[in-house]
Amino acid sequence: MPEPGSPAAADPTALGFERIRYERDADAGVATVTIDRPAVLNALDFPTLKELSSAFEQAAWDESVAVVVVTGAGDRAFCTGADLDEQSLMGATSGQYWRWMGAFIEMHDRLRHIGKPTIARINGICVGGGNELQMACDLSVIVDDAYIRHVGPEHGSVPAGGATQWLPLIVGDRRAREIIMLCEPVAPAQALEWGLVSRVASRDELDDVVAGLAANLARKLPEAMRYTKTQLNWWRDLVWSQTVEHARDWLAIHSTADETREAVAAFHDKRRPRFAELRRLEAGEGRVCPSCGAVGLPASHRFCGACGVELPDPWRGG
Repeated sequence: MPEPGSPAAADPTALGFERIRYERDADAGVATVTIDRPAVLNALDFPTLKELSSAFEQAAWDESVAVVVVTGAGDRAFCTGADLDEQSLMGATSGQYWRWMGAFIEMHDRLRHIGKPTIARINGICVGGGNELQMACDLSVIVDDAYIRHVGPEHGSVPAGGATQWLPLIVGDRRAREIIMLCEPVAPAQALEWGLVSRVASRDELDDVVAGLAANLARKLPEAMRYTKTQLNWWRDLVWSQTVEHARDWLAIHSTADETREAVAAFHDKRRPRFAELRRLEAGEGRVCPSCGAVGLPASHRFCGACGVELPDPWRGG
């Protein structure tokens, strides 16, 4: 890939992206970064995270870019967070998720420290890591038939380092707990009232509202704007830096847990996770080797790790 700021990289078609689009309007001074995975609701897999990092680096170094717009392809979704198809293949070792989380952190750091104002164009549903992505932008405009939602406690994850730290700063502690713990959709009008987004627009008005904000931001002094962002980011940077690395380790270890495996399987089977059974397993009930008496055996294991005997199905009280 060309070096940021090089003549080759100045041509967006030379960047070689496959999962995102990088487009630059030289007259307006606006670079638009689009997650181009509409078939999976613009979910974030490892290559997408790496490409986003490169795009944000390119925009930061390109002096012709005054404003960066982040959006998703199509009209169904802005971004729905981690790609659970990829996540389902990452539960064998904690290192697999640890690497994914490293790319997620790098992408966020490049976006927050881009040195230019950023706008999230929320063109559809905005879930999990998608909400963290839009919160990392300076301003956001959501289409009036979308919603924002977190589902981690239902799908085997925790929005640690991003939503758990930034939402209380943006909407307040009680509202943050409601959003994250209840996993209920937040309608655009509610998101606007709570300060979670900057504007709400109809689909017909969305691009005009985003363009108007971008034009306003482009009329600001670049050095003054860069330092304004540095100051405004202080609280977010503080809580992020204090929590994200141990969040990375905990999430990596937890990616191999029974409840994560069950939650991802439930997502693919289009059913609810078996919450009662998971609580029973966590309490140490029912997952005991009938041969040697070993306890605390993982629900995903077919055989006892102590004596090798085949184990009963844990989901049926064995």
